[in-house]
Formats: sequence, structure tokens, C-alpha cells
Amino acid sequence: MSKETTENDFRCGYVALAGRPNTGKSTLLNHLLGQKLSITSRKPQTTRQHLFGIKTTKTEQIIYVDTPGIHENARRAINRYMNRTAYSALDSVHVIVFLIEALHWTSEDEMVLKRIKASGIPAILAINKVDRLEDKNKLLPFIQNVSGKMDFIQIIPISAIKGTNLPELEAHVRELLDVSEPFYPADQITDRSQRYLAAELVREKLMRMLGQELPYDLSVEIERFKEEKGRIHVHALIWVERGNQKAIVIGEKGSRLKNVGTQARLDMEKLFHKKVFLEVWVKVKEGWSDDERVLQSLGYKDEI
Repeated sequence: MSKETTENDFRCGYVALAGRPNTGKSTLLNHLLGQKLSITSRKPQTTRQHLFGIKTTKTEQIIYVDTPGIHENARRAINRYMNRTAYSALDSVHVIVFLIEALHWTSEDEMVLKRIKASGIPAILAINKVDRLEDKNKLLPFIQNVSGKMDFIQIIPISAIKGTNLPELEAHVRELLDVSEPFYPADQITDRSQRYLAAELVREKLMRMLGQELPYDLSVEIERFKEEKGRIHVHALIWVERGNQKAIVIGEKGSRLKNVGTQARLDMEKLFHKKVFLEVWVKVKEGWSDDERVLQSLGYKDEI
């Protein structure tokens, strides 16, 4: 970045996407970046670790921090880890985009708001999923109600999945960033490795295909990630907590596991722009989600 460009008000900074589970943080990140980077599903708590999505234009570099949903009743070690990850992000950014769902305000939203207030960081309230409203007339009274909960910089109704009002959101975010040279190269889109992204894509397919409970009892570890002759070879290991869960993940005659592998491989090829050879196995590690030491060995480390 040239000195002249910096003096012309080039801006840079970190922006946390925060909220309770299932408000659309990862979907918002992907649409802001214009490509799929963070995994998504309809199930809450899909995001477990922070992920930087870096967007660089001629006038700014915005480092969006996708965070796990902050939730109550964090009974297991994995849930406590997710809350710690989200909380730490709120203390180390320039701006917070607080996502809530249109016409819904819960005790978990209140919990997130309390932490945002404690951080002292400027916050924009993004009211997501307005495209789902059957009666748009109910939105204005809802906005008036939530506007009294904190002195937000802006309150913006959005649809992350439809792209509604996202340019307006980004314009307000930019105004809150520091005048600065970029922190990352212009062509870098994330802080995460390809190995990490590959594991997340496998886990996304499992989240989408399995029932309500099982996805929270599994994790994915990449044992091998190597590029040879223009092709990436990936060996992925799916950890579950009980023996009967292994059979569920594999499916009848291996059908579910094969489907997971096929869909994950196709997404990897789109993301990495290379042919991918993916092998997937399932193993049992009892109690992994409530064991701090095992969590660290699987890559769940306090990093922000």
C-alpha cells in the first residue's frame, strides 16, 4: 500500500460478528466476502472457533471475525471453549456487529448485549432475517424497542442470505475503522490454513445430514494434507463419542459417509481451486467434548 493511498484515508481494522447461536453470523460473513469461507447449517452452534474473513478493496481492509454463538448452559468443555472464544473476540476488535433475529429477543441476546456493553467497543446492531417477516409492519416497533437497550452506532435491518442492506452495513463499519495501512496482503482471505478449512467442510456436511444431537458429539481432524502433482490428498478422521454413533455416521453400507466425502470434496475443490482426493474414517474417542486436554489436541485452543 503506497503512502499516498494511506493518506487518502485507507482504513483497516477488525470487526467481530457477534450474537447468540443461529443468528446468521457465518452466512453474513460469506456474503460480505462474496464467497463461501465459513461453514453454515440450520443447527445452532455450528461455528466452534474464530475465523478471520479478510476483505480488501481500494479503500479499506476489513478483517471480519466470525465467532461462535454465545450461549447459556455451557455445560461441556467444548461449549465453555466456544463462549471463551467469542468473548475474547469482543475485547480485541475495532467494531462489533451485533446480530439478532428480527422480532426475536432472548435471554441469550441479553447476555451478549451485556458483554458488548462491558467491552466499551462501538457496536452496530444488525437485525437479520427480515426477508422472513410475513408482516413488515411489526419491524418498526421492534426496532424502537431494541434501540433503547444500548446506544448503538447504527441499527440496520438486513438479510444476510439475500444481501439486503449489506452495502449500508459495510459503509458504517468503514467509518469506524482507523486510518491505517492494511494488516494482511491484499490477496489473503483468511487467517486459517487449508487443513483447518478442509476439516470444517467435512464437519459442515455432517452437521447438515445428521439429526439434532449427534453433530455436537463429533469433531473432524485432518491427519494428512499434502499436495502432489497438482492434486491435494486429504485424510480426514471423524471423532465421535460412542460406538453406536460411529454406525450412524457411516450409514447403511457406508452410504452416509460416502455422501459426506463427496460433498466435502467438491467444496474443497471450489475453495482450493485444485483437484482433491479425500479419504474419510470414523473413530470413537469417548468423552472428547468434555475433556480440556483432548480438546487442545484436536485444535481447540484459546488463540485470540
